[in-house]
Order: sequence, then C-alpha cells, then structure tokens
Amino acid sequence: MTPITSPRAGSVGTLRDALPRGAWCAALALVAMCALQPAAAQTWPAKPVSLLVGVPAGGALDPFARTLADQLARQTGTPFVVDNKPGANGNLSAEAALAAPADGHVLWIGTQSMVTINPAAFAQLRWKASDFKPVIKGVEAPLVLVTHPSVPAKNLAELKQWVANPANKAAYASFSPGTPSHFLGYQLNEMLKAGMVHVPYKGSAPQVTDLLGGQVPLGFTQLASAVPHIKAGKLNAIAVTSTQRSRFLPQVPTLAELGHPELSTTIWFGLFAPASTPPAVLESIRAAASKAQADPGYRAKLEALSLDVSDESVAAFENTIATETARWSALVKATGFKATD
Repeated sequence: MTPITSPRAGSVGTLRDALPRGAWCAALALVAMCALQPAAAQTWPAKPVSLLVGVPAGGALDPFARTLADQLARQTGTPFVVDNKPGANGNLSAEAALAAPADGHVLWIGTQSMVTINPAAFAQLRWKASDFKPVIKGVEAPLVLVTHPSVPAKNLAELKQWVANPANKAAYASFSPGTPSHFLGYQLNEMLKAGMVHVPYKGSAPQVTDLLGGQVPLGFTQLASAVPHIKAGKLNAIAVTSTQRSRFLPQVPTLAELGHPELSTTIWFGLFAPASTPPAVLESIRAAASKAQADPGYRAKLEALSLDVSDESVAAFENTIATETARWSALVKATGFKATD
C-alpha cells in the first residue's frame, strides 16, 4: 500500500494522488463540513429571526413571545420579530415554521395543547411533534376556574349547587377547543353531571372578554389573562389547577386539595426549532435562550404576567412532552373529540 503523507504544505498533491478520486472528493466534503459547522454556529443569527406564534395578539402567549423576542434581540444585537399566524390551534404556525429554511432564523413558539394534544385531536395533521426539537420550556402556569360575579357561588361546593339547577342554563367557556381549558371543562361537567354547554373561543383574550361581560358564566382560563380581573373583583376565582397553590393567587385553593386531583395540570409555552436545524446552530439557539431564562430582568417581566419561568432541562422537557402526550391522547380518545379545522 502506498503510504499517505500528512497534508503539510506541498503535500496535498501527494495525498490526492494516493487516494482514489471518489475517496478524495469525500474527504474534501468532510473537511468542508467540519469547517462550516463552527462557522454556522458563530454566525447565528446572521439576519432577523422570526418567532412564529399560533394565536392572535393578546392573551398570555403573545406577551411571552414578545418578552422573549425583546430579550434575545438585546443579547444578540439582532432583531427578533414576533409573527402571529393564528388558526387551527397553532397548526398553521407550525406548518409555516417547517416550510421555512431550517437555519435557525424561523423558530416556533409551541404550547402544551399544540404539542401534546393536537397530534391526537387532528386526524389530518400535516406535522408531528418529532418535526421539532425543543429549545427551552419557557414558562409554566396553572389554569384558574373563574366565574362571572353574577354567579352566586364563592367556592366549588356552591358552584356545584348552582350548576346543578337546570334553570341556570350553565355553560363553560374554553380559550380553544382541544385544549386543557376545553378538556378540564369537560371533566368538570362529567364530575358534576351537569350537562353544561361548551362555548369555545379562539384565544384567551376573547374568552376572558365574554367571561367579563357575563355572556358565559364560567370557564378555565389562563392565569396571566385572569389575575388582573380577579384582583379587580370582575371575576371570581374558584380554584387553580396546579398541585400547589399559585404564588400569584395564594388565597385560591387547588382542585387537588378540594378532592379532585384528576383535574390537576399546568400549561406551558416553549421555544422550538425545526428538527432539521444543524446541531451547531441548535446549540447556539439553546445557549441564547438559556441565557435569556437566567436574566433577572427578563424573569421579572414574565412574573409580572403571573408566569413562572421554567428552569427545566431540555431532557426533562422532552420527558414532559412524552408524558403529557400520553395523558391528553387518552382523554381525547375518551371524549371522542375530533378537531375539524
């Protein structure tokens, strides 16, 4: 076998002559790839980054996305732009993220319902959870069961009595069909044997607007959307869905302590990148997002929205997604729910 000299100055021709043409081309490609990977990581972001959000402006998800975008822009010196693409419970935004080049400049803000419920709820889903890689679990919060002040119930026991009276024509609002807000309302309805009508909305903002107006008397809604109105006396808080009381509503009991642990859950918002994003770029995005999560000013802004910033690792976040997907998939099957859009 002909010895191969190391590629010192003046020896490239020797190396090229010693290798078959195909092997020489493959070696050049490998060297180029290795050289480009660090460069790609160093140049992210090389242009403005879009954060795709699957809900309209308002509610709780949009301000989280804008707070994150502002923090990442400050850190990197590059604009991060929130792009609202509502529709089909976030599916349109997920599809748009996957249609863009996977170079780290179009990222997706996914929610618990989008990532862990949509795959079971939408029969014709054009994407799957494995099409994305988790970057960070951004924030987490319970839902809160609220009533309009016209409902003469100050606690769950009184609410049960009020709902049981057919004359009250009770109904419950959700911020979207096929979300924890919907399924917890369904479970509450089953528990109370009440026959309540489900009134779905397209986001937390319109849901809370109608709860405030009394168009619908009760519902599970997002803490960030409800807390200001609860403190102002415009909505009554019956219970929260976390296993421990929320520090933002410490006087409000949990459903678990009221004897209904099966209704316990929290919702989360996370940052995701298309799975085909180059590993070096993905690590750069994760590093920037982790730095944002640790910033005291950033955390304070989100806590002011009644959102707890998560410190969950990527591995733990992936496990959370798998566990919750199994839970909600079983509930979707039990209810027979099928999304239609």
